[in-house]
Amino acid sequence: MSKALLLINCFVLSIGHCGGPLIMRLYFIHGGKRVWFSSWLETGGWPIILLPIACAYFHRSRTQPSSENKLFFMKPRLFIAAALIGTLTGLDDYIYAYGVARLPVSTVALIIASQLVFTAVFAFVLVKQRFTSYSINAVFLLTIGAGVLALNTSSDRPEKESKSEYISGFVTTVGAAALYGFILPLVELSYKKAKQEMSYALVMEIQMVMCLFATGFSTVGMVVNNDFKAIPREAREFELGETKYYVVVVMSAIIWQCFYLGVIGIIFCSSSLVSGIVIAVLLPVTEILAVIFYKESFHAEKGVALALSLWGFLSYFYGEIKQSKKGNLLQSEMTSVPNLNPPQSV
Repeated sequence: MSKALLLINCFVLSIGHCGGPLIMRLYFIHGGKRVWFSSWLETGGWPIILLPIACAYFHRSRTQPSSENKLFFMKPRLFIAAALIGTLTGLDDYIYAYGVARLPVSTVALIIASQLVFTAVFAFVLVKQRFTSYSINAVFLLTIGAGVLALNTSSDRPEKESKSEYISGFVTTVGAAALYGFILPLVELSYKKAKQEMSYALVMEIQMVMCLFATGFSTVGMVVNNDFKAIPREAREFELGETKYYVVVVMSAIIWQCFYLGVIGIIFCSSSLVSGIVIAVLLPVTEILAVIFYKESFHAEKGVALALSLWGFLSYFYGEIKQSKKGNLLQSEMTSVPNLNPPQSV
């Protein structure tokens, strides 16, 4: 059941991670200019989570006594932790949207791959994640890949965009990767320090609270930036038409919920580092889709960075498989050792 749930969350995450940047970039390419609104859409679909929470509640009502069944299980300690993480997520959403507004999707995807480096470091510090030579090699290769990509910062610069804007987008995207690399282990730490039994229903509650506070953070930014007044005008001027503008907005909110639900689900089933690995593994898919749909250039530096990233992923997974086999072998040897203690006399 745990493996099946992990696979389901990986699939849900793949929808959000591949589709989210593409539809966000679609918004900016065809006339969208509101960065705060775009960041708001990353978590603004949080009411969708109420549906599976309600379904879980009605399912429990058939199998558990009514006195033990509650709609929400989250205690104040975990609620405060989720609220703080959600606020950080809101900040991360903004700087990520700022980067997507100025960089091609393929470039953003390659930069976000460096998130694994930050996730590994913070996982080691916060949750004492164990490292192997293979995971260290993966982190090193991803770092080199991001460095190679930074060597040529102007060959894929969008038209009508200055070099300073492109560089600011590059730097903020690296910042978004670093901040989210900190958020993932922080979520895992909140699970460990929750002082209550963790279940997938509770994980969905955490997701809802995190997105609620992240949306609140972005809402403040929208109010200060007068985005609510600008949205109707922007919709009328959208190059694909007003109706498609609102379709893009709604689909963006739904797809990004898949990303966040998949992320915290994988952390629940495994660890924050595995969640970061899955995000990074989806890099080639996002790259290919960006080239297909947006005709983005794929110069030599991107090719080298992609090759180094894939090498890093393969190194990590090979190490995990090897460690798993070693652990299984050790366990089988321990169970096969006969009991040499003499029988106790009665």
